[in-house]
Amino acid sequence: MADETQEAGGIDFPFPFTPYAIQKDFMAALYQVLEAGKIGIFESPTGTGKSLSLICGALSWLRDFEQKKRQEEERLLEAGAPTSSDGLAPALGLPSSCRGSPGTPEATGEPDWITQFVQKKEERDLVDRLKEEQVRRKKREERLQQIRHNAKLRFAAKRMRQEDEETERLLRLSSEMLAAGTEPEQVASGEEELVLAEYESDEEKGVPSGVDVDEDDLDEEHVMKNLCVNGDVRKLGSVQLINDRCVEMQRSKHERKSITEEEEPTRRRQRQEPRATCPFYSHERLQLLRDEVLAGVKDVEQLVALGKEARACPYYGGRFAIPAAQLVVLPYQMLLHAPTRQAAGIRLQGQVVVIDEAHNLIDTITNIHSMEVRGSQLCQAHSQLLQYTERYGKRLKAKNLMYIKQLLYLLEKFVAVLGGNIKQNPNTQTLSQAGTELKTINDFLFQSEIDNINLFKVRRYCEKSKISRKLLGFTERYGAVLVPSMEQPKLSGFQDFLQSLQPGATAAPATPAEVEEDRSPPPASPLMHVEGFLEALTTANQDGRVILSRQGSLSQSSLKFLLLNPAVHFTQVVKECRAVIIAGGTMQPVSDFREQLLVGAGVEAERVVEFSCGHVIPPDHILPLIICSGPSNQMLDFTYQKRGLPQMMDETGRILCNLCNVVPGGVVCFFPSYEYQQQVCAHWEKSGLLARLTIRKRIFQEPRKANRVEQVLLEYSRCIKHCGQARGTETGALLLSVVGGKMSEGINFSDNLGRCVVMVGMPYPNIMSPELQEKMAYLDQTLPRAPGQGRPGKALVENLCMKAVNQSIGRAIRHQKDFASIVLLDQRYASPAIQAKLPAWIRDRVEVKATFGPAFAALRKFHREKAGLS
Repeated sequence: MADETQEAGGIDFPFPFTPYAIQKDFMAALYQVLEAGKIGIFESPTGTGKSLSLICGALSWLRDFEQKKRQEEERLLEAGAPTSSDGLAPALGLPSSCRGSPGTPEATGEPDWITQFVQKKEERDLVDRLKEEQVRRKKREERLQQIRHNAKLRFAAKRMRQEDEETERLLRLSSEMLAAGTEPEQVASGEEELVLAEYESDEEKGVPSGVDVDEDDLDEEHVMKNLCVNGDVRKLGSVQLINDRCVEMQRSKHERKSITEEEEPTRRRQRQEPRATCPFYSHERLQLLRDEVLAGVKDVEQLVALGKEARACPYYGGRFAIPAAQLVVLPYQMLLHAPTRQAAGIRLQGQVVVIDEAHNLIDTITNIHSMEVRGSQLCQAHSQLLQYTERYGKRLKAKNLMYIKQLLYLLEKFVAVLGGNIKQNPNTQTLSQAGTELKTINDFLFQSEIDNINLFKVRRYCEKSKISRKLLGFTERYGAVLVPSMEQPKLSGFQDFLQSLQPGATAAPATPAEVEEDRSPPPASPLMHVEGFLEALTTANQDGRVILSRQGSLSQSSLKFLLLNPAVHFTQVVKECRAVIIAGGTMQPVSDFREQLLVGAGVEAERVVEFSCGHVIPPDHILPLIICSGPSNQMLDFTYQKRGLPQMMDETGRILCNLCNVVPGGVVCFFPSYEYQQQVCAHWEKSGLLARLTIRKRIFQEPRKANRVEQVLLEYSRCIKHCGQARGTETGALLLSVVGGKMSEGINFSDNLGRCVVMVGMPYPNIMSPELQEKMAYLDQTLPRAPGQGRPGKALVENLCMKAVNQSIGRAIRHQKDFASIVLLDQRYASPAIQAKLPAWIRDRVEVKATFGPAFAALRKFHREKAGLS
């Protein structure tokens, strides 16, 4: 497939093949939204090439924008004075005084000659900046061209690698010789990195809050294990230990630069051995790796391979490439979580953000910023922090000890508010009260008696000191320590811990269960969960709630922060970015994005643009049916109160038996939950309906375990292929799946894999959930009630249900020649308000059948006519 240039809306779009008409419309609308700097909500059904349209449309705009920007730069440099007033002005860095038309009077109150002098100076400064930028860009482009077409640089990198390997070998030998003559100090070898450094808050340094002091302050908290190419560091195994060693090596490198000759002898006496720097963190080699990354598209595996070849850190090489990159692909969490975004060096100012597969965007933001901490984690964090203080307390400065005491106090109060005792084993503590209690943030702080503590300062301390990582490294070095049991003396747990530090101490043999448990990934530090909860408590009082869940024992109880207003964490994205695109295959109902996300983030209505297109299939390639009653005239009412009735489960089985008789290939049937699916299957097995179903279709069930999904899908696919070739009584397979499960998103049931999709009932969320009830109440209070519409809280429940339905039925119809029938089993689907929430390409063709006979006839006719296409 050779690249072709397609024109849509007067714009040329490079495309790998001839696009559909809706793809041209999609790219043209996308281009206009980016050009105007607006926020677009784009919906294009699954199977219509949405992602390719996004890529081609966005990159075409970027190509044209950069070309216009360079042309404007050249014009300004030739003229020597900026006069631009179009959308390129901010991108070029034009000062506000230069963006008006010539001769426009400035209402500054200053004399004309001062205004003219300031304006001339700004113009000269701008021209100088543009010249410098042109020189830098030209050098970078020449360097990238050399890398793409000239192997000399690769050979130079190889020679540099060989020289470094030899140098590293000699340094290692020297270190071993020096180590032979050292004497033991107070802290054991390797423990230096576990001790907290001296801490000063921003107020003590005289720096305004929120202002970064130094680029060195960007020590990473999210270094990925699979991106580290330092063999000595990778041998540590634990992600947290790798992170700690990485940060320690960087700090050591910066310290060496600042140490004077007079300070060096003192520093040698203070520590047992010099801390090594990472040989892969070299500025020169990182620049070479950065250029290699920018020279062409690289995935993670290629980035690691390049890092090994150039002896440069792939993580930092990739990060240093971000500012000069034209396209950066990153996961939701890195974009939507501000600390993670900042740690990765992602800056949003003036950028274009495209969020694909955004149907779960609101839930994703809510989940990222909601945090739960269990009673066992609170007790474990308290115990570990006490033991850390006992071990290193004499080496810690006063500020560190003060904040550690505050953390210990907070942990004690969190356990107390649940009804427990921090000094006792959480597994054996039975709480006097049970149930769920919901509090506002302020009420929780007062009830916990922590309203006098500045949580912002505590959170800042945790972030800067990295105490949770130090604590995790401490516990991983010496093993996890539980709190003392109720029967033991107060300090017996710590005394046992100290004994384990003695040379020659041996642990008891591990049981098989313990061995199996050791094979699983080590859990994150309990203090990290507490830090996340503390950060959540700094949210504005009206934007969140705290849920106290008391479940018998303290270890099973928990404190959970529930984010009610996801817009607070999306505000920075929409305010700083030039344009934001929110795209997906099933975005209906769009009102949720407007009301819960954009309006709350301060986005004006005129800045929001909506685009929705139909499917690429012909109208007669889809048959969506709403069936209100079954073969025995049993009304289909799958409400929670009635769906478990024997007659309802029998009628469902009879409907599927009829469908399997006329539908070739695969039938995918979605149930509201795993529990209901198992209940129905058990009933069918007793009644004999399951045996009747297996005459025509082999039955597969969606597994609960994710690692078995691929195997089930493979067997399902093989069965359908075999039945299509054998032409026997068994015509395919029936896959029983669950809405919101592993097979309701991201799975491709194209062609014979999904000739019919059946939705049993309506998957409403649990209306009795305290979280959902609070969210409904919050929306009722904050969102206006539209004329003729119900309460916003009730609309939320319906929207959550229909989004799940739309996502599930979108698994079928994956290309232009595909065809399928869609069957919705529940009389409630016949409501016009519910149908309005279906995707337009289904809503416009859906048929409501009050009885089963006409529905069955339509299905039989549809699949007989389409039999020659499969």
